[in-house]
Amino acid sequence: MKIAQVTPLYEAVPPKLYGGTERVVAHLTDALVDLGHDVTLFASAEARTRARLIPVRDQAIRLDPAPLKSDLAAHLSMLGEVLERAEEFDVIHFHTDMIHFPMFGRFADKTITTLHGRLDMKDLAPVYERWPEFGLVSISDDQRKPLAFANWRATVHHGMPEELYRFAPKSDGYLAFLGRISPEKRPDRAIEIALKLGKPLKIAAKVDAADKVYYETKIKPLLANPLIEFVGEIGDHQKSEFLGKADALLFPIDWPEPFGLVMIEAMACGTPVIAFKCGSTTEIIEDGTTGFLVDTMDAAVEAAGRAHLLDRSAIRDRFEQRFSAAAMARRYLDVYGDLLAQRPFGVAVNDSVTRVVGEPRSFAAHA
Repeated sequence: MKIAQVTPLYEAVPPKLYGGTERVVAHLTDALVDLGHDVTLFASAEARTRARLIPVRDQAIRLDPAPLKSDLAAHLSMLGEVLERAEEFDVIHFHTDMIHFPMFGRFADKTITTLHGRLDMKDLAPVYERWPEFGLVSISDDQRKPLAFANWRATVHHGMPEELYRFAPKSDGYLAFLGRISPEKRPDRAIEIALKLGKPLKIAAKVDAADKVYYETKIKPLLANPLIEFVGEIGDHQKSEFLGKADALLFPIDWPEPFGLVMIEAMACGTPVIAFKCGSTTEIIEDGTTGFLVDTMDAAVEAAGRAHLLDRSAIRDRFEQRFSAAAMARRYLDVYGDLLAQRPFGVAVNDSVTRVVGEPRSFAAHA
C-alpha cells in the first residue's frame, strides 16, 4: 500500500524535546514501513524516519531561531506539495487538523484525518458540518463528544515502539510530573499531592509563552520547597531514566485530555499512573492494574501512597499488548483497508495480497 503521512510542522519528527502529535506520526510511519508498506512522510528536513522523506521546510517551526516566521504559510506550502503528488498514493493520512479540507475535496475518498487536539472550541463544528466527506479518526472515544455528528471512522489509541523505553523493575521513591506547565495540566495538584505525602516530586516540563504568567505567579513560588525539583523540558532519551525511577507518574489533569501520551510512556517503563477521571484517562488507565483513577485530591494522595504496590512487570505487559507502535499501525491499516474497500479500484495491501477491480477485498493479511 502506498501511504502518505502528513504531519504538523511545529516540531521535528520525532520531536527533539516536547511534542505529541509529531512523535506519534514518527512512530506510526516507521511501524508501517516495518510492516512492509511504501510510506512517504511530508515533514521538516531534520525528520528521522525509515520512510521516504519529502522535506517541506528546513527545520521545525518551534525551535527555529528565525525571529519572524509564518506557520500558516509553512503548512500551506506543504499541502501544495502533497496536492501535487496526491495521485501517487492509495491513502493520504493527515495529522494537520482541518486545514487541508478546502484543498483536497476531490481526493477526500483517499484521505483519513486523525484529530489530535481538543474539539470543544467554538468554531470547529461548522467546519465539520461544511466538509463531512472527510473521514476522521479520534485518538480516544471521549475526544469525539463535542463533535458526535462528525464522520468518525474509528478510534485509534496511540502507540510507542517497545524498544524506545526501558523497563524499570523498581523505583527510587519519588513522584514524577511530565508534560507542560499549564492550568489544565494542574502541576499545582501534583505539588500538593507530593507535599501531603512528604515525597519528592520531579517536574520535567516545558513552559509555553502563553503559560509564562501562570508559571511565574502560581507554580514558581511552590518550587522553593526542597521536596520539589523542577527539571525543565526533556527529550525521549531522558524519559526512561526520569519515568522509570518514579514510584508513580502524576497525571492530575483538569481538562478533556484527548489522549495523554505521557501515560503510556510511563507504562512502558513499568511505572503506574495516578490520573484524574477526565477526558481519555478512563480508556487508557486500567484502575488497579496500570495505575489508579481518582476523582478527588484526597483519593489522589491515597492512590499515590500505594502506587508502589502495583506489579510493574504487569504494567509493562499491558503497554506491550495495548499501546505498542505495531499495534497502533495495525489498527490504522484496518482503517485504511475500510477506506479502500469503498473505492472502485484495488491496491496492493502487502506483498502477498493484491486486489483488482471487481474482486472481493480482504485486508486481514496486512498484519
